[in-house]
Amino acid sequence: MATSLRRKSYTALVGGVRVGSDAPIVVQSMTNTDTADVKSTVEQVAALARAGSELVRVTVNNDEAAAGVAPMVEQLEKMGVRVPIIGDFHYNGHILLKKYPECARALAKYRINPGNVSVGRKNDDNFRTMIEVAVEHQKPVRIGVNWGSLDQALLTRMMDENSKRTEPRDARDVMMEAMVVSALDNAAAAERYGMKPEQIILSAKVSGVQDLIDVYRSLATRCNYALHLGLTEAGMGMKGIVASTAGLSVLLQEGIGDTIRVSLTPAPGGDRTEEVQTAQQILQSLQIRSFLPQVTACPGCGRTTSTYFQELAQQIQFYLREQMPTWRTQRAGVEEMKVAVMGCVVNGPGESKHANLGISLPGTFEDPKAPVYVDGRLFTTLKGDHIVEEFRTILQNYVESHYVARGPGEAVADGSAAEVNVTGRRTQLVELR
Repeated sequence: MATSLRRKSYTALVGGVRVGSDAPIVVQSMTNTDTADVKSTVEQVAALARAGSELVRVTVNNDEAAAGVAPMVEQLEKMGVRVPIIGDFHYNGHILLKKYPECARALAKYRINPGNVSVGRKNDDNFRTMIEVAVEHQKPVRIGVNWGSLDQALLTRMMDENSKRTEPRDARDVMMEAMVVSALDNAAAAERYGMKPEQIILSAKVSGVQDLIDVYRSLATRCNYALHLGLTEAGMGMKGIVASTAGLSVLLQEGIGDTIRVSLTPAPGGDRTEEVQTAQQILQSLQIRSFLPQVTACPGCGRTTSTYFQELAQQIQFYLREQMPTWRTQRAGVEEMKVAVMGCVVNGPGESKHANLGISLPGTFEDPKAPVYVDGRLFTTLKGDHIVEEFRTILQNYVESHYVARGPGEAVADGSAAEVNVTGRRTQLVELR
């Protein structure tokens, strides 16, 4: 279990999901479909929700997208996917929210970027209009500052003031401060226009790891709003995963952050749910939340020239992730199960004994047998050509016998991962605080 104390914040209600220090840290994601294409967007939202995304954001950038939001939410409801949908607005959100009230009602939260909501204007009428719509429909908002679209008037003023100082600060530090000031000033304005502090979530998105850490440390000490963490434009593949993990892990260990997103650039035709899996794994590796049974597998060495254990580990990991959408709704606590798939006798038995379920496969020149351990005790020894199938059967039997089926009142619909994990992790999260 993580040892850091959670920063105390207001707790916002986004649809049926609570975001703040009185709730588990929430995983969210964003679609990359054209929201006007309702069918494709529904399919991707459903896939993200099944993967465990507890909030899903969609782009609302034109009339067609705004008109598609309500039908999309309705179709998701009919499918039993009750994940809250967030509308991402830039430039024309004030127009779309007023023009399409059914969109304003269907969304669970509005994301507003103060740097571009009133571009070219000398007042904040557009920002105020969006806040007033949120107040009318009692929707929370995320005021999301981004260094790629920071309020240029504010930044220019702060840079000018800095240049007049006896000892000017570094330009980078002034920009970080401008992001914090922008977020706090706009949050204060939102409260003046009728928002409650528990209806406001703040973010300050940058694409550099150290910048991310510095700006959120500053923001966290200067307000009590819930905070959304994420490295914007994290990148593709290993670069995006490593950079996001490096930045988010530092802040999460310090108790900063109430909801997170890993903004990975998918490969062409790639799986959008990778960003959900990465966010979950960050939280699970830090022992903050559990989402999926974990597979421990050795890296292999000269003692394990066969790739058999690698293939088994991969198949078991795939099987666990494939089963989780069903298990999540039926088997309380299964997300905390630990499975060990080891390639030889050196660490195999020891690691297997530390897991709920473990198998030690024969390494090079070892006897062709695979001992299986259940809760630290030798359960059986598998031999022959069907070790994978037999071990998977043992795994399924273990889940059915060790994780109590949820009662009728506990069952949750697919896509409501937040509800499942709130129930399953409440005690631990109270201790974290």
